[in-house]
Amino acid sequence: MARTHVLPVAALVATLSLVATSCGGGEGGGEGATLDVWIMEGTNPDATAYFDEVAAQFTEQTGAEVNVEFVPWADAHEKFVTAMAGGTMPDVAEVGTTWTPEFADAGGLIDLTERAGDTAAYSEGLVEAGTVDGQLYGLPWYAGVRSVVYRTDVFEELDLEEPTTWEELRETAITIAEERDDITAFPVPGDAEYSLMPFVWGAGGEIAVEEGGTWTSGIDSAEAREGISFYTDLALEDGVSSTGATTWKETDVQDNFISGDVAMAISGSWTPTAILEAAPDLEGKIDAFPIPGPEGGYSPSFLGGSHLAMFNGTEDEDLAWEYIQLLTNEDNAARWSEETTYFPGKQDQITPYTESDDPLVQPFALQMAESGKGVPATQNYGKVQGEMVLQTMVQAILNGDASVEEATATAAEDIESILNEGS
Repeated sequence: MARTHVLPVAALVATLSLVATSCGGGEGGGEGATLDVWIMEGTNPDATAYFDEVAAQFTEQTGAEVNVEFVPWADAHEKFVTAMAGGTMPDVAEVGTTWTPEFADAGGLIDLTERAGDTAAYSEGLVEAGTVDGQLYGLPWYAGVRSVVYRTDVFEELDLEEPTTWEELRETAITIAEERDDITAFPVPGDAEYSLMPFVWGAGGEIAVEEGGTWTSGIDSAEAREGISFYTDLALEDGVSSTGATTWKETDVQDNFISGDVAMAISGSWTPTAILEAAPDLEGKIDAFPIPGPEGGYSPSFLGGSHLAMFNGTEDEDLAWEYIQLLTNEDNAARWSEETTYFPGKQDQITPYTESDDPLVQPFALQMAESGKGVPATQNYGKVQGEMVLQTMVQAILNGDASVEEATATAAEDIESILNEGS
């Protein structure tokens, strides 16, 4: 598998220093100015109309125009790194929570601490993910979590109940696979790291832990291997996945669910809206449940989301901050949550979702409130993602190129090497 090229931090810092010097800051803005904004796309519904409306509000408020570019998540990390090295950063961008520390450490982001002020109202996990050396570089925007989306019509046809343990999940998937040869029961996507993590964490494993300034990977622990074996054996031993899923990203899982070729799958809290938008005939035929734990309860699921960040080199920081404030004001934030099923980044706004009667909202909210978990909080974790370490590990197992023991040992070595760079 091709690996994403990650430029040295020192090179980025040197380049960014030159960019910031040449661009200045605080000049321009208002009438005649144009703000360049990058927004991620891939698993969220079509957001063009939403951002067009926010842009119209911004122009009316400031006189400035907004140029929004939608960047696929799969290409985003490399695009950001290349832009920082070449001095072609946007003014404002949506940045995944796992990347904010990396980009801040590289000198690409502007410190938002004084502008943001007291952050107590925001999700603590999102604030922590956006903080480097006590300074805030990413303002919490929204959060999402993954649970299991499934076809209620298939479950009803086969008289199935929502699984509450790993064994029940396995048995349910096997029943679907045996009774419905026209549909993939439960895909095991090889290029979707967040689908793997609940099984690592649910078994008691960790990706990596830090002690005394040194990171040690737990991906090769007995617990992690147990979870990874259960996950990959769903495909290799139980036959509930498909050969094609070995290279699937989350977007591929979603596309196949939309086309009617998948019965249940790990999916983000934002996906039901996108699924129904693309396949209206599935209205009333899909539901969700939290990812079960091995013996009950919930397996931890990655609690991620996005920050809004300002990039070094922007010609008018005040104008960029004004756009961020507009995007996150109460009305626009509420509309974004309603349209995407992402959960708001403020703590007190999650309760209505956990108490919701909507079967495509409450399970995700419960998963987020009771078993959301973050990846290792270090600026180097974005490089682990950029190198696709976990995806490479899973694909090696699914392709038969390595055993679980061999693949996890290699992944652990790679994770430790990357996380301990510069220490």
